[in-house]
Amino acid sequence: MSHHKDIFLDHASTTPVQPDVMGVMLSYFGNHFASPGAGYELGHRSRKALEQSRERIAKLLGAMPYELVFTSSGTESNNMAVLGAAYARQSDGKHIITSSIEHACVLKACMHLEHLGFRVTYLPVNENALIDVGALEDAICDDTILISIMHANNEVGTIQPIEEIGRIARKKGITFHCDAVQSAGKIPIDVRKLHVDLLSISSHKIYGPKGAGALYIRKETKIEPILFGSGQENGLHPGTHNVPAIVGFGMACQIAGRDLENNYIHIRALRESLEQQILDRIPGTRINGYNAGRLPHISNISFEGVLADSIGANLDADNIFVSTGPAFRSYGKVLSRVIVAMHVPPEFAYGTVRFSLGWENRNRDIKITVDTLEKCISSIRAFSGSDSTDKICIFTFPDKESAVSAGRIIATQGLPFTLTGKPEDIMQVPCSHIALACLNDDQPEIVTVLKEQGIEIAGIHKIDPQCETTVKKEQDFWVKVEEIKKERE
Repeated sequence: MSHHKDIFLDHASTTPVQPDVMGVMLSYFGNHFASPGAGYELGHRSRKALEQSRERIAKLLGAMPYELVFTSSGTESNNMAVLGAAYARQSDGKHIITSSIEHACVLKACMHLEHLGFRVTYLPVNENALIDVGALEDAICDDTILISIMHANNEVGTIQPIEEIGRIARKKGITFHCDAVQSAGKIPIDVRKLHVDLLSISSHKIYGPKGAGALYIRKETKIEPILFGSGQENGLHPGTHNVPAIVGFGMACQIAGRDLENNYIHIRALRESLEQQILDRIPGTRINGYNAGRLPHISNISFEGVLADSIGANLDADNIFVSTGPAFRSYGKVLSRVIVAMHVPPEFAYGTVRFSLGWENRNRDIKITVDTLEKCISSIRAFSGSDSTDKICIFTFPDKESAVSAGRIIATQGLPFTLTGKPEDIMQVPCSHIALACLNDDQPEIVTVLKEQGIEIAGIHKIDPQCETTVKKEQDFWVKVEEIKKERE
């Protein structure tokens, strides 16, 4: 599977469709197109394929096929679990426990339930993004009906003590939901050993197609539907099945299970190489969650004194693709709530990048990435220290090629600059996602140079002076938090 010259290091967000998966899907767009609910032969063929996929997915999870409900995504699976379990058990109580670093779909489902009169406890995490099981036990009340804790965090990769939590929940008769969207197919999962009642997974995280997910529902677990229509999936997921996607999902699970051990060894070795090279070559670097058990493919790294958007843009310019979290805004960088919850120092937090590897990555990809990263971090730091009192302006361009060319041209002029992400508050402006940041005083000269070289400028965006004030206030706030923590220790 080739990405041509691209180096894709964002597998925690999505993965390419594995060739064998694509192969089994194709006939269900053509000859085997019938709805699996149809009573004639074509429908029976689709139904047979559907149930074969259900068996393949169940095998990956150590579940029984009848315990799986197909959904359209991990997000839908999580909503179905949290809302459906809460609705089904509200006569027993209205208290829910989750963590502060769950995926947005779980947190927002919980917030919705709060509007309906439920009480939600959001457990904090430590510096490794781990919850305290003791704190979870202390949070349990007589009316606690649901605990929802992710198997592994999607940003840092930290693996939570799910088996221990599952035992506690089972003993107390509390429904336990686990979001395993990020961990499925990466590490072994056995729903029986984990003592979960509900578990969510998604196809596109494991080299399957987008548009398919599943929810494991342990036999006799109470859950109410959140969607209404016809009776597919025992009335929990009404609507015509997306047969091609489900068939691909099943094949992806079969391959993931078959190759799990080999992929784990290969991908973890690549991650360790990436981290060690970065630590050896780039000063002012920290690996978040380093001291905890992590998924093999995720490395969350913070670089001191730089903005992640600039790192991402510089890597993107060389066709290396990583995740840099929330978009930059002209009035200040918005930090990931996971990084905030882990109390990463502000001088590192703003420069946090997630690298997530896949089985198709090779040692060559790691070397190229670290070489490029070392150069761009040095360049960004040089720009950041060029004149801290000067205002910044951002040039936008019609396309990526123009932005990258502009950067190469300005580099020959000896003027301080860096590539950066397009600020979120001008996202609606039709221009490249890569922009160029420079000192405000250098703007006229840069305009002249670029026009002479035939580079079209889409716009010039002045950074509001409030940006520096906002960032400074947020940094001061976290410094104060750390001081208070030390005083209490």
